[in-house]
Amino acid sequence: MLSRIRTLAVSAALAAGICLPSVAGAMKVGVFDGVVTHVSMNNIKARSSNGQELSFLILPRFNKIFKANGTTSVQMKDIKAGNYVRIYYDQSALGARHADRILVDRYPLKPMKS
Repeated sequence: MLSRIRTLAVSAALAAGICLPSVAGAMKVGVFDGVVTHVSMNNIKARSSNGQELSFLILPRFNKIFKANGTTSVQMKDIKAGNYVRIYYDQSALGARHADRILVDRYPLKPMKS
């Protein structure tokens, strides 16, 4: 029951962010590269090479998980601790980091060009 209430609250916050341009413009968007240390249906935690560990919420019906090539889709159940990931995320839902897109590989991902 608590999970259902939390899901509804996050969904409402996301809907408000989409409807209000001033809130949507204030989103913090980022990219995080690391190794998965924990994964569940509701969140994923990864540690970067410099030791920083971040946790990201996985929203219901999340389906933007791909192999490092960006085109082959991956099931959430196939992500395991030890996989290398690149997580594109934002913090629009009540300030909580949530994944927008995840790239998965068994080897370190190539650095992004800036």
